[in-house]
Order: sequence, then structure tokens, then C-alpha cells
Amino acid sequence: MVNHMAGENPFHDPLRFERKVPECAVVIFGANGDLTKRKLMPALYRLAFERRLSPGFAVIGISRTPMSDDQFREKMRESVQKFLEDSPFDENVWSSFAQGLFYMAGNVDDAKCYTDLKQCLEGVEKQRRTGGNVLFYLSTQPSQYGPTATGLGVVGLNKGDGWRRLVVEKPFGHDLASSRELSTTLHKVFVEEDLYRIDHYLGKETVQNILALRFGNGIFEPLWNRRYISHVQITAAESIGVEGRGAYYQEAGALRDMIQNHLLQVMATVTMEPSASFQPNSVRDERSKLLRSVRVMRPDEVARYAVAGQYGPARLGGENVPGFRQEQGVDPQSQTDTYAAATFFIDNWRWAKVPFYIRSGKRLPKRVSEISIQFHEAPHAVFGNGFAEKAIPNLLILRIQPEEGVSLKFLSKRPGTGMTLRPVSMDFNYGSSFGERSPSAYETLLLDAITGDATLYTRQDMVEASWAVVEPILEVWQTSRFNFPNYAAGSWGPTASDVMLAQHGHVWRKP
Repeated sequence: MVNHMAGENPFHDPLRFERKVPECAVVIFGANGDLTKRKLMPALYRLAFERRLSPGFAVIGISRTPMSDDQFREKMRESVQKFLEDSPFDENVWSSFAQGLFYMAGNVDDAKCYTDLKQCLEGVEKQRRTGGNVLFYLSTQPSQYGPTATGLGVVGLNKGDGWRRLVVEKPFGHDLASSRELSTTLHKVFVEEDLYRIDHYLGKETVQNILALRFGNGIFEPLWNRRYISHVQITAAESIGVEGRGAYYQEAGALRDMIQNHLLQVMATVTMEPSASFQPNSVRDERSKLLRSVRVMRPDEVARYAVAGQYGPARLGGENVPGFRQEQGVDPQSQTDTYAAATFFIDNWRWAKVPFYIRSGKRLPKRVSEISIQFHEAPHAVFGNGFAEKAIPNLLILRIQPEEGVSLKFLSKRPGTGMTLRPVSMDFNYGSSFGERSPSAYETLLLDAITGDATLYTRQDMVEASWAVVEPILEVWQTSRFNFPNYAAGSWGPTASDVMLAQHGHVWRKP
């Protein structure tokens, strides 16, 4: 096995990964949870494998479970080996990386946790020479975000010789009012510039590539407006159910869990105006401005422009699959949406009257996330009405997962005599085009937080703008009684979703 801790870095990205990475300690609250095991620790190990972390780097894990440092290191080793994707596990790299892993048992509701952490950080700083830089990562229940930040402030851990930053996982509140309340609590301890609200969708390569595609290529930007684009579809489909998270999901639902944060942010990235420079606040200013331009539905418009769905039982792959109401921890009469679709309009000069269709759901036919941009048809069928085998519009498809890339679909003449056209594709795939793996979203976002680059992080004004868009839908749905389930597991969602598009003469694309 090649040891990449020494010698040439095989993955060279001067725009992000060759920046000087400062020494720091990452404090993970909820270090015994799934997010730490599945995402955070594999991402940090991978950054170490590629020599992207400084020698003075440390991780302090905190949870209620009593453990020694060595027990924590062994547990994290098992997690990294299990959940590391498309990457080798190097014993030498792990040995070096594990020396910077520490653990502290503590209850975030107990004031002693924070005094113990302060003492622990002082010891780690002397041992690892972290320069007083600390990144606090809240991988806890959302109800603990405010109390944890407050606890850090009480003992003065929000300030120090170096920088202090706080990373907060979604959800950022349960509605607009709770979002503002959480923000007020956090701002009492950390200024907005030191708050990093993480949205892993914005860390995905394809989502970032939207900016490069639009603003780095003269062939696309002139077409990126209402004059040439008919409509846009954004899909985030999952083939799995709630996977034992029924109790949590019952309180969230698809609209809150996916559209309010991830997919509205993706839409803003697709539609924002060019920023004056590629600086964090310039880019975020444009995304925020776009979100504030999204038309807010009136209560009487919700039934026309938004659809709620819930999957029912079905037989898939020779097995009986339970409906949402049969999942563990779910109310048998639950009215929670496991599917949500909405039509949004952006009231600005560039996008006036262009519908943006967003959908997300559980137990759909496949796991896929993509953005489909459909252009207007040619204004005149110069070859006659029957010139194409199948009349399809030009499509630009940005694939977010599972395989990241871009496809451009257009009509071409079939070989032989006559002018018969058929649809063809030009495809770009990250893996085959660059011959190297794409960093995971958490690798990118963790590195950005450590280096102080907030470009891909969500600001409070953006959070509030997103809530303002979805809250009228939620309010109508909360007072409605749906005839659930209204789609079978393994289908593409309720019929009402197709009807929503049909009123504009459009149909959902089947990825």
C-alpha cells in the first residue's frame, strides 16, 4: 500500500485543497452518533490521507457514553473502515491520524461538560499545538443546538487566542419563528461570520459545478433565462423508506427535510445572478437575493401548486414492503408527507413566468438526484411535423447522485437517407473525465470551515427566506386531512403530482 502521507499529493486542486490549512481542534458533540461514524470521521481521515490537514490537528469527541481515548480511536477505526467509500484504508495514515483523536464523556445539559471541555482543550492545545483554533461541530439533536452554544459561551469557549467557529447541522428550526429563535440564541454566543450552517447538498461536486458551468462558459450563460428555458425540474428521489427513523421523520416530512433547505438552495444556485467576485459573501448575497424573489404562495394557491404524498405498502423485488404507517415509531394514522412536490415561480426579470418544479420522496423507484433544464422547442418544424422519431425538447441534465456529471440531450439526423431525427446525448462524467475521485461533500465542507471559507454554507437570511417560501404550504397542509397513502412504494409518487405539471403542459422526467 502506498503511503500518501509522504511524497507527491496525487490529488491536486489548487483552488481549494492546496490552500494553507491552519492547525486546529475539531470538537464533535454527538461523537457516538451515526453522522460522526458514517460521514464526519471518514471525511476527516480522507483529508489526512491526502495530506490536507495540518500536523497540528486534533479531534475531541464528546458524547454521554463512557470511553477512553483508545476505545474511541478503535471505534472510529472500525467506522472508517466500514464507511470509507472509494478509498483505501492505510494503516500508516490511520496510526498518525489516530494520535490526534481524543474523547471526553459529557452531557451537554450539564454545566460540568463545558468546564471539562475547556480543560481538555487546553491539554490538547499544548500537546498538538493547535494554536487556539477550534471548530465546534454540533452533531446532536436539534433541541440541543441552543443549549450547547450557550454552554460554550458561559465558560468563554467562544473566544480564545485563535479563531472559534460553530458548525450547525440541519434542521435550522422547525418553522420561521423557531429558526429566528435559534438564530437569536446562537448570535448571543457567536457572530454570524463564525456560524457555519452546513448543507451537504451544496458540497456535492455537481452542485458546485453549476457555478462553473454557468459563469465559466460563454455558450450557456446567454441562454440561461426565460427566453430560452421552458421550465426546470429538480428531483431528489430515494428508493429506501425511513430506515428506522420513523419517529424523527414523522415530525419532519419531505417538505421540511429536503425542499426547505437542500433543494431550495440548489434552485437558488441554478438561478442566482452572477456575483461580482467569487468571494463567500458575494456569492451568498446573490443566493439570498434569489430566494427572496421566490413567489410566496397564497393559501388558496397551495392546492394547485403543491402536492403531498405518503407511500403505502407494496411488493417489490419479491418482498412485501411496508407503507409509512406500518414503519416502526410511526402513527398508524400519520398525515406526514413522505413525498412533496411544488411549483415555484421567481419574480425577477430573468425568470418571470418560468415554472420550477421541485420534488422529493421516499420509496420511489430509484435513488437519484438531478436538475433537468428543459429548453423551448425550435420555433418552426423546418423538416416537417414527422421529422423526429420522438419529439423531445433539448435538455441539460445535471446529475448530483449517484453518478455525478452533466448530459446534454439534443436531436441529430439518423444515418441513411431522409431527414429523420432522433435524440442523442453528450455526456460528461466526473470519474472518467478527470481520472480521480471526487471528494465527498463532507470533505469539502469540513475543509472549508477549517479554512474559513463560507461560500457553500447557508446564511441566516437565506434560511429565513427559505422558510418564508415553504411555511404557507406547511400551514395549509397542517389543517388538511389527506387520504393517505396515495402512492405505492416503488412508484414515482401520487397522481396529483402529474396533474400539477399537466396544467402547464409539462410532464415529469423519469430519470
